[in-house]
Amino acid sequence: MLSALAGGLTAYAVVKSMTTDEITVIQNEDQGARFRTVSLAQDNWPDFTYAAESAVDAVVYVKVTSTQTTQQAPNSIFDYFFGFPPSGAPQQRERVGSGSGVIIREDGYIVTNNHVIEGATKIEVTLNNNQKYAATLVGTDPATDVALLKVDATGLPVIPFGDSDKLRLGEWVIAIGSPYDLRSTITAGIVSAKGRSMPNYTGEFKIESFIQTDAAVNPGNSGGALVDKAGNLVGINTAIVSQTGSYTGYSFAVPSNIVKKIAYDLMDFGSVKRAVLGISMQPIDDKIADDLKLSSRNGVYIREVSKSGAADVAGMKAGDVLIAIDSTMITTPASVQEAVSRFSPGDKAAVTVIRDGKEKVLEVTFKGTSQENGTVTDEGTVAFYGSSIKEASKETLEKLGLKGGVEVVELGPGKMMEAGATEGFIILYVNDHPVKTPQDVIDVVKKSKRTIFIEGVTPSGRTGYFGFGV
Repeated sequence: MLSALAGGLTAYAVVKSMTTDEITVIQNEDQGARFRTVSLAQDNWPDFTYAAESAVDAVVYVKVTSTQTTQQAPNSIFDYFFGFPPSGAPQQRERVGSGSGVIIREDGYIVTNNHVIEGATKIEVTLNNNQKYAATLVGTDPATDVALLKVDATGLPVIPFGDSDKLRLGEWVIAIGSPYDLRSTITAGIVSAKGRSMPNYTGEFKIESFIQTDAAVNPGNSGGALVDKAGNLVGINTAIVSQTGSYTGYSFAVPSNIVKKIAYDLMDFGSVKRAVLGISMQPIDDKIADDLKLSSRNGVYIREVSKSGAADVAGMKAGDVLIAIDSTMITTPASVQEAVSRFSPGDKAAVTVIRDGKEKVLEVTFKGTSQENGTVTDEGTVAFYGSSIKEASKETLEKLGLKGGVEVVELGPGKMMEAGATEGFIILYVNDHPVKTPQDVIDVVKKSKRTIFIEGVTPSGRTGYFGFGV
């Protein structure tokens, strides 16, 4: 009995000693070789049963119906000239698409991707138990590709938000969604990279700092959950990089810290209250590092600081190297976007910059993306749907041969940018009303009930026009 007891205690001690997180590095000074011994705790080994079973019920199937108008070609020359039979008339067809979503609150709030529900006339959500609900759209944020839905239900299963900042490279995660209509599909992978951005060929304003994983994600997974081993939501699966349209080893998710901020803004305000730092920046290359005698390539080089912006007021200058925002270390421009996107206008943060070879900590108070229409700034410009406008100068008017007009002097995220406005554009007419001052523009807009149509000339003197809904 004593021998059995001693053997049991010895076995327990051995197992216990092997289930602690220890990393031992041994250096051989003679040969310069390094030997690493790693002992991982049991919960660090990939067992996804708990995460999968606790999260799968909170991932839903999203069915989207939209209406498309098509122009059918005439069947014959008689159809073309006489319109009989009316084969060339526009025809409306229903298009059905699908994706995934994640329940984040028991009272029916569901996060998905903007591109999943874009243009939808009807949205239907199906839970893992096959219960179906009609969903309404609370709001969208195209810049992060996040959308928020609401269903009339209570007591729904949810996935709690995790801290995506704490994800580590190589950490195991699972993706849950409905690829190719295969409901509640679970795949596993590791965090391949953080802070990834992808080429933007459209020119639209985007905030991209994706979590890259090698978990298999296919069409239909969009809007689904990326979950850590503890069953916490760490991302919303959004995109893949593929030449075939199917999974080839690279998938991307919006970090949960960004998703949480966007979702609760949409709940509370109906729109996203986005903070702006007010800088233009670029990665640190060899030339910048050598010129500034930097010890590392971390951080971003500030090329320009917007006048009267948050960075300018805080004392940041062109030529500074931004290396941290609060406790978040900055490595790329994407990491700046991700860090700033967690704040709201009016929030304060400590920013660390390198100037003249020394670190300097400044306090910044973030400003919003756009002020309320009609707000007059210190420079005398007027806020207008994300842009700043002012009465065109005599020199500009003489150069373009105009008698009056309103100039777009600064362009930020908002309806003006989305509609195709450019800095230097001269507004001549708003909804067919001639305008010569910013107040003229504001007065016309206040009377508009549905749309705003703007006509004018570009900086090169060419006629231009664009419109947007209000």
